[in-house]
Amino acid sequence: MIFLTIGTHEPFPRLVRAVDAWCAASGHGGDLFGQITDQGAAAYTPGNFKWVGRLTPQEYGDRISRADLIISHAGMGSIITALQLGKPIVVLPRRGHLRETRNDHQYATVQRLGNRPGIFVAEDETRLPVVLDQAVSGLAGAGGIGISRVAEPRLTMAIGRFLAGKPLPEKS
Repeated sequence: MIFLTIGTHEPFPRLVRAVDAWCAASGHGGDLFGQITDQGAAAYTPGNFKWVGRLTPQEYGDRISRADLIISHAGMGSIITALQLGKPIVVLPRRGHLRETRNDHQYATVQRLGNRPGIFVAEDETRLPVVLDQAVSGLAGAGGIGISRVAEPRLTMAIGRFLAGKPLPEKS
């Protein structure tokens, strides 16, 4: 199963629209379930995959645990969860200049984390179909994508310190 989550705070119709188009073109709509929050004034209703606006925390945990692949905005909660669960994740960062977020912090995140195994980055929606195809073809290989079932402790510690506003440890 492929699980799409856009976070709980802001709509992200650009990602939802791009995933919907990919589902129509690729035939993966039956494999995909989305949690797409309220799309607000920029509402886009996908027609090529099943979705809900909200999930309870338990439902969310169940869906993300069962997923073979996660598609998300580049929010740290989604990325850390994917790393901890050993799930590959495709991320499309929200962009400040498009007024999807207050600044380009998500773009900066993918610049730093995008080369890690299991993190697939689409810098914009035009690249998303290619990146999704790459991620899905990696799932088809024997044993799936070879990323750790547990994220590197140094990575999760550094991210936690950063989010808490604490200094990062010196590189060793």
